[in-house]
Amino acid sequence: MVSHDSQRGRSFGVRQDVPKDRRDDPIPSSRPSSNRLRRLPVPKDLRPAVLDDVDRRILDVLATDARATNAAIAARVGIAASTCHARVRALVERGVIRGFRADVDPAALGRGLEALIAIRLQAGARKGLEAFRDYLLTLPDVEGVFFVTGDRDFLLHVAVADSDALRDLVSKTLSVRPEVAGTSTTVIFEHARP
Repeated sequence: MVSHDSQRGRSFGVRQDVPKDRRDDPIPSSRPSSNRLRRLPVPKDLRPAVLDDVDRRILDVLATDARATNAAIAARVGIAASTCHARVRALVERGVIRGFRADVDPAALGRGLEALIAIRLQAGARKGLEAFRDYLLTLPDVEGVFFVTGDRDFLLHVAVADSDALRDLVSKTLSVRPEVAGTSTTVIFEHARP
């Protein structure tokens, strides 16, 4: 799946299964998307990408600072800027890098109370999973929606102003839905990332 540039006599990482209109886009996933849904692969499809040490060092830099310039990444990794750009582009096209996002602190926006809400649906509501998920994504306090296994169907990560807002979200927005059989709420005291 590598293209060969006959004018320059070298190969570079361009996936042939990427539509032509997206091949010219320097970072295809940087396009704005109206759909906030990101489907995770089912376990049988989880094949690790083949990454070398340079790819891993690039990913480490971007995981720490997604706003790092190409030149800064190249300098920290010890490669040419053009090589770095090609590597980042290939990582995006292969789906290793899913996007570049700002890590917004909900507390700075007046939403300092975070919680996880587990939702169990009525048995008959399972045929409407996608519609219910889409509804959850429209709620302004929802930070993330996870479709999970076990005795619950969905896990919501929410950020609200205070305990009153959390109670209202659970009792007046979620629990009143006919497809909801029950909820269980866990307040998050602290959230740390590696």
